[in-house]
Amino acid sequence: MRISLLTCRGWLPDGLTIRINAGIQNPYSGLTETGRHMKVSVVVCTYTMDRYDVYCEAVESVLAQTYDSLEVVLVIDGNPEVYGHVVEEFGDHSNVIVHDNEENRGISYSRTKGAELASGEIVAFIDDDGVAEPDWIEHHVAAYRETDAVAVGGYVAPDWITEKPDFFPEEFYWLVGCTERGFAEDGDEIRNGYGSNVSYKREVFLDVGGYDVNTGRKGDRHIQAHEAPVGIRIREAYGQGVLYVEDAVVQHKLFKYRGEFRWLVFRSFWQGFSKRVMEMLYPGTQGNESAYLKDLFIRYIPERIKMAMLGPSLDQLKQIVAILAFTGAVGLGYMYGVARQDVLRGEVEDNQETESI
Repeated sequence: MRISLLTCRGWLPDGLTIRINAGIQNPYSGLTETGRHMKVSVVVCTYTMDRYDVYCEAVESVLAQTYDSLEVVLVIDGNPEVYGHVVEEFGDHSNVIVHDNEENRGISYSRTKGAELASGEIVAFIDDDGVAEPDWIEHHVAAYRETDAVAVGGYVAPDWITEKPDFFPEEFYWLVGCTERGFAEDGDEIRNGYGSNVSYKREVFLDVGGYDVNTGRKGDRHIQAHEAPVGIRIREAYGQGVLYVEDAVVQHKLFKYRGEFRWLVFRSFWQGFSKRVMEMLYPGTQGNESAYLKDLFIRYIPERIKMAMLGPSLDQLKQIVAILAFTGAVGLGYMYGVARQDVLRGEVEDNQETESI
């Protein structure tokens, strides 16, 4: 294995980074003139050996992309064992960077760190349980070439490892990190995409501060919605949203536990809590949620009731009940966030004070 640059920072806050053959680059990388390739860096994060096999499949799907001017940044969130396995598994690839945080810092910190380590003009993200279609990056790049987009989000398709639960409604695929019914039309400008299939112009992403560390899962913190703050700040700074490209596809693995009703109610609760955190961090930006609720109660539930009446279906009735249960749990989570208002505000203010020092 040839190592052109090895930076060991195991005793410093930034952790340990290995760049494998980092000096060998496509001579056209980073250039965007017609006929040349803009360089894309794909960041893939993980934190535990429990997800290692799945993580490897995600990384392999990125390495198998048809787009050739590609860099892959693998960020391990404070787990030396995983880091060692990743270096051994992918260390011989000429376009791979491997980094280990000194300690567990959470998904938002890890993704931003990956963007900082990257050298591509575009930085893309995929979850450790996602599998990208071979032309995934091709479609992202095409969007940047053909439009003035500063951010692109693609379609996240559900890949049920076990049979899809008959009670699970398509309107709630967002609950498991997939694109839900009625999300957007191809070419629409949206507030934010999903974390398993999104890209940004790297300078823009870093200019707005990357991911907000107040959001995103860390340890037993179940705060979600780490994509929305980036989209909000990009719109505020650049006047543009995220371009939705339906043909840019990532398959998101949905394991058995993601189809358990109890887990989905639990997830709904913390989604509601997360929405309260978002409201505190970014007041007045909840238009997406309001529009979704309007469609849910004015369009989708009446449609399902009509279908259940015209052709009696137990599955339809189960899905109506699930919609009401999940929506109620979101509401309870939101109210829990309101009750914990002082605690959350303290966390946010503490973070802001730290950043200002």
